[in-house]
Amino acid sequence: MTADRSDLYAVLGLTSRATPEEIRHAYRELMRQNHPDTRPAGEPRDTAVSDARLRQAVSAYSILGDAARRAVYDNRTTSTTPPPPVRIHGVQRFQQRGPEQPPILAGPVRWHVSG
Repeated sequence: MTADRSDLYAVLGLTSRATPEEIRHAYRELMRQNHPDTRPAGEPRDTAVSDARLRQAVSAYSILGDAARRAVYDNRTTSTTPPPPVRIHGVQRFQQRGPEQPPILAGPVRWHVSG
């Protein structure tokens, strides 16, 4: 496995769109493959690699397996792309562009007949 250690999804062999069930399945599969009680006996070098994969999988699952921690991780790693606008009671809120600028709010247009 040549996964980037900073990408927890790659450690589990998944994409960021993985469902909680897919995350759990990938974690359990890695545990079966790399746990000392289930892996075949081999060279010490193979054991060290398997132990490292096991530690990475446990670390990745500890974050991605918890919905709140996964949301924080996703927000931290995907902060370069702005989130889509969210509608709140007919008002559309856009992401701030900088700390000195207030958020942009765009509500429904109301036409008034002048007469």
